[in-house]
Amino acid sequence: MGKNKLARWNELSSFDRVIEPEIGTIAGTDHEVKGNWNRDVFQNDYPLVLELGCGKGEYSTGLAARFNSRNFIGIDIKGARMWRGAKTANEQKLPNVAFLRTRIEFVNSFFSCDEVDEIWITFPDPHPGGRNSNKRLTSPWFLNRYKNFLKNRGIVHLKTDNAELFEFTCKVASSNDLEIIFCTNDLYSPDFDAENIIFPNSASAAADVKEKTSLGDILSIKTHYEKIFLTQGSKINYISFRLPKDKTIEYGFRKEKT
Repeated sequence: MGKNKLARWNELSSFDRVIEPEIGTIAGTDHEVKGNWNRDVFQNDYPLVLELGCGKGEYSTGLAARFNSRNFIGIDIKGARMWRGAKTANEQKLPNVAFLRTRIEFVNSFFSCDEVDEIWITFPDPHPGGRNSNKRLTSPWFLNRYKNFLKNRGIVHLKTDNAELFEFTCKVASSNDLEIIFCTNDLYSPDFDAENIIFPNSASAAADVKEKTSLGDILSIKTHYEKIFLTQGSKINYISFRLPKDKTIEYGFRKEKT
């Protein structure tokens, strides 16, 4: 491990609201923070929003700066990357953002039933090819796990440059009759009146949240890689949909075997 990466790793644990469980202590067990994020970490009762595979945490910190009445948790296994987001949160004194270093496969060990209102998945590994589809963070396997802690009909957002992952996610949503809130294969199209496209609150339990999300809010936050993709002329795909608890998510379509 390089000196710079090691230094970042060591500094990460010194920041406020960073949870780093010891390796090997989580699989099959519940962490003490499960069910207690609002009480023990944020000391408020605001809705919880997760960013899965947060990388450098640009979305977690960007959303936290815009929405004071929501709590944001960036989740990733790469501590050296997460360091950037945690440092930004510390420097900007953002009390409503936290970071959790763990694999997404273990996320159920950290959140209890109905504890989370909304999920963001921004530019994840697309795991190309049909044989890898179960590894995608929008696969039925993962979506059924999210239902364990996401409030009924909570919103899942996906933002990606990868057309295969986007089309796969659209098929999963449509084949399971999930309510699609907004879907486009060109998020930055000038045809959108971004400020007047308003997203609903994630779940009925968060209906008292006064801050509304607009497409403009989504467009205003760009990750490091997203900026590179846009510079290269790539189009950004986006879909958001509701995830009901009373439905088992299935493929419902023939998977490619490539």
